[in-house]
Amino acid sequence: MQILVMTDKLDFGGAEMYFCKLENFLQDPKINFYFAAGQGELYGKIKNKHRFYEMSRTNHIQNVMNLIKIVTAEKIDLIHANSLRMVLYSICVKKMTGINFKIVYTKHNVTILESKSQRVFTYLINKYVERVITVSDYEKNSLVEAGVKAKKIKTVYNGVDLNQFVFHRKAKEKFFNIGILARLSEEKNHELFIKIADQLRDKTEFMFYIAGDGPSKQKIINMIDFYKLSHKVKLVGAVQTPEEFIKGMNLLLLTSYREVFPMVILEAMAVGTNIISIDRGGINEAIIEKHTGFLIGSHSAEDFCRKILQMESDELIRNHHIENARRKVEDDFSLERMVKNTLREYWNC
Repeated sequence: MQILVMTDKLDFGGAEMYFCKLENFLQDPKINFYFAAGQGELYGKIKNKHRFYEMSRTNHIQNVMNLIKIVTAEKIDLIHANSLRMVLYSICVKKMTGINFKIVYTKHNVTILESKSQRVFTYLINKYVERVITVSDYEKNSLVEAGVKAKKIKTVYNGVDLNQFVFHRKAKEKFFNIGILARLSEEKNHELFIKIADQLRDKTEFMFYIAGDGPSKQKIINMIDFYKLSHKVKLVGAVQTPEEFIKGMNLLLLTSYREVFPMVILEAMAVGTNIISIDRGGINEAIIEKHTGFLIGSHSAEDFCRKILQMESDELIRNHHIENARRKVEDDFSLERMVKNTLREYWNC
């Protein structure tokens, strides 16, 4: 079998990191793998460059024509699309060539087409996509409710490389570090993170760290200045080694307005960093309340603060969550499990 795995671009992001994991670790003696993506910072992580095709980030017609050449020359049997755009490219190639390859679509987020015209989105998936891989059961159930045929959908959880995200037991230190690692954008709700820091400003042992980059950076800086928290809240910028940032935190917060299934949760569970998260999307499939972390039902700074104070004061709770979280990652969210289950879906098409 000849399989082409594609994604939009090689910037830092959930879908892009997922693509890189597949590129690095997919192996099957009966399958030849090829890969295609737009330019980006993650290009250095590509291992099989002799089987990698670079796509344009803006010229869609050129991309479709190049894909026709690849599909024809390599006799592709299946395309694994890691964005809806890649699905649309694949449909165009099928229409223009008449080649009956199969399409597998891993759905990482809510698409623009889906939010604007759910009927069109559902029609395209049901008609042209052989298999939809969702990264959480929450997303799977949402697709079924939208009208996508249930038999097409399979949840394959994203996997953590446990050799990269190594478990680290923290020593008692002077400061209790509380962090957030997310794109600096509106949906990640850094305003709530800063309000939490403001309410806990008198706890001198607490320090707050914001990792990431994005369009809301200046707004976040302005908020920190407004609350006079520059001594308490630090921006560390984009991080190339997320495992080091997460490992350096005693507690990781997730405050987003919406999520599907954020990878940073699994990474924190792997390295031994406690988590308090908003309960959105499929997060509760990894964070089991009072077992692997704490879940907050609403965007309430007061509720977050209560759980933070409880976590900081009770070492038994912290250790209980840490040990259970690491065990759950090993059992359910390992990279090896993700690759194995993805291969299974290829063969089941």
